[in-house]
Amino acid sequence: MDKPSHLVEFEHMVLGRHQFGNDKRRRQQNRLERSAYIMLSRIRVQGPMSIGQLSEAFQLDVSTLNRQTAGAVKAGLLDRIPDPEGGMARKFRLTEEGERRLDAEREIHISDLDKVFEDWSAADVETFAQFMKRFNTSIERLSGQPWPRS
Repeated sequence: MDKPSHLVEFEHMVLGRHQFGNDKRRRQQNRLERSAYIMLSRIRVQGPMSIGQLSEAFQLDVSTLNRQTAGAVKAGLLDRIPDPEGGMARKFRLTEEGERRLDAEREIHISDLDKVFEDWSAADVETFAQFMKRFNTSIERLSGQPWPRS
């Protein structure tokens, strides 16, 4: 008999397959790529962030984040600004277009989830969300990389 963690691992793997769909199709529909969606979401919750802060938050190499932020600036999703707290590093903040595109992408995700949860009770969806939050915060505790929640 499988341990419960084996069952979770399998379902987690399957969930990852469904999560964001095909990046090629997303580009054809002028939607945000998964990495841009996550980065913009983090900046929205945390406020302006430097490359160093993004690197620490995502555990990604600075060169990777330089490419991602450069693409987001070029697309008009982010502005590069002086540190509002007076530090030396420049920071990135969402533009109005970045806010608009992030909101539009989030609405697509929510609409897709509403279809998934069509035959679930509101209480079941809420319970599922609580378990997902608990799961994520446990991972964050172990990794030392908490995701700010508003």
